[in-house]
Amino acid sequence: MAASVEPSLDKPQAETVDAFHRGRFHLVQPVGRGHRAGMDAMLLACLIVDDRAIRVADLGAGAGAAGLAVATRLPHASVVLVERSPDMAGFARKSLALTENADVASRAEVIQADVTLTGKARVAAGLADDSFHHVIMNPPFNDPGDRKTPDALKAEAHAMTENLFESWIRTAGAIMIPGGQLSLIARPQSIAEIIAACGKRFGGLEITAIHPRPGENATRILVTAIKGSRARLQLRAPLLMHDNPDSHAFAPFVDDLNNGRAGYPRLR
Repeated sequence: MAASVEPSLDKPQAETVDAFHRGRFHLVQPVGRGHRAGMDAMLLACLIVDDRAIRVADLGAGAGAAGLAVATRLPHASVVLVERSPDMAGFARKSLALTENADVASRAEVIQADVTLTGKARVAAGLADDSFHHVIMNPPFNDPGDRKTPDALKAEAHAMTENLFESWIRTAGAIMIPGGQLSLIARPQSIAEIIAACGKRFGGLEITAIHPRPGENATRILVTAIKGSRARLQLRAPLLMHDNPDSHAFAPFVDDLNNGRAGYPRLR
């Protein structure tokens, strides 16, 4: 799913500076290699609806798209962009250094660390226990058996590893305060693994299937859950990307989500 981005043509070919949320924030992103952010990151960001002074961890942040989208829409949010790849963490730091991002950069930082770290190693990396109100994640959810890209940086960002959701959601549960919210985007095929990984850590799961058009199968799911909750799972009404089968334009509500004009709040 591609987001509305506006590439700058006067940058070196190795990277571009792309505008999101109609120019409210910008990302430095690689060209021809690595992961370039799009619609998935914007939909993930819209899952946080919270006007408090909150701390947000963006796990597997890449160049920082989802985390910066949260901080742009919510002026009281501070964001920690957690990224394992030195290359992508470097792009996130370049993004924070842009003059266009001066306001949001004051509420954001980058931690280069493996999301799957545990115990003292995780804390030493800067991810302390019970320290975030929200954790968001857009983990590599492509099946390892899918056609492989020759780009190692992109493969690392896209290909699922064994026990991925278990290890990532375990970290989310450790660094989040009781009652904090987990938010993620994934393929529908991962729903069983996600529910299993939430286990007793998270309850009150709310799952929304995203369909391209009426009558077409879902291509993504949005999932939120609350740490320590014992509420039962709810399947929400589906979200249609394009409500007109003859148009490529986003449905009005989806366009609002994509451009940071609206959030997608939980039912409870």
